[in-house]
Amino acid sequence: MASMNWNSKSTISFTFVNAALCLLLVLHFTTTCEATLSSKFYDKTCPNAISTIRSSIRSAISRERRMAASLIRLHFHDCFVKGCDASILLDDSSTFTSEKNALPNRNSARGYELIEDAKAKVEKICPGVVSCADVLAVAAREASLAVSGPSWTVKLGRRDSTRAYPDVANTDLPGFTENLDRLISRFGGKGLSARDMVALSGAHTIGQAQCFTFRNRIYSNTSDINASFARSRRSRCPAAVTQGSSNLAPLELVTPNSFDNNYFKNLIQKKGLLQSDQVLFSGGSTDSIVSEYSKNSARFRADFAAAMVRMGDIEPLTGSAGQIRRVCGAVS
Repeated sequence: MASMNWNSKSTISFTFVNAALCLLLVLHFTTTCEATLSSKFYDKTCPNAISTIRSSIRSAISRERRMAASLIRLHFHDCFVKGCDASILLDDSSTFTSEKNALPNRNSARGYELIEDAKAKVEKICPGVVSCADVLAVAAREASLAVSGPSWTVKLGRRDSTRAYPDVANTDLPGFTENLDRLISRFGGKGLSARDMVALSGAHTIGQAQCFTFRNRIYSNTSDINASFARSRRSRCPAAVTQGSSNLAPLELVTPNSFDNNYFKNLIQKKGLLQSDQVLFSGGSTDSIVSEYSKNSARFRADFAAAMVRMGDIEPLTGSAGQIRRVCGAVS
């Protein structure tokens, strides 16, 4: 065999270096892939996790149907504050203040105990495996199904935060009096489109709101509210701010406990209970989407499901970030 010249050695050397780099890249991307969300994340480590959560949530909603709306809202309020990391479930501690006391959540966010109960049942079969963030994400899907709403594939593998962010909750969660441009901007900041925003707002086809959130609207006598609708809402919501502020009214009057597209039909009739609902159909850029959903329930359901998946992708903690809490209300 002929002796190897310098160029041959260089070629072989380069080949070995290149192969090593490729191996490093493979290892890197494998690790990255393993740290992404997947609907099959618990298939081997806790195969009965989803069915356990489903059973727990369905049982709870059968006792109080309104809880379906509360659980969907809880997932939304979690994801919009530093991502879907169950930070909203943490109680006050010596090192941080709970998000439960932030203005958008105080005395209104509900369902914490249902998530805690579902998590406890999962802990019995798979200790320290399934995150509270994933329990909440699955609970939102099961809540939708329990009231005849759409289903979607829940991606899993989120981990739990080790602190709460009440200040971020106060600044990042949409308000009930915000205008359309502000709402579009808020959702856009989370990677969600205006269409996603309208679809997700359709969750207000179920659930209820407290008087203080719509008092100004029903007594305003403005052109963007149906006069007879406003009068009917006043019976349970006095004008005086010292009276009835926590009284409840359904966000959608026709079928308040069923997931359908009547919410959008109401907006076209100027019967949106919250100002932040009615601005979706007020001569602005989202009017056409509201109109479409009011006529096409299947399109609304499909878009809602897709938007819930995208919302569930907001800044999840994965891999070695965060932790798996044993109890959702406290850092492990």
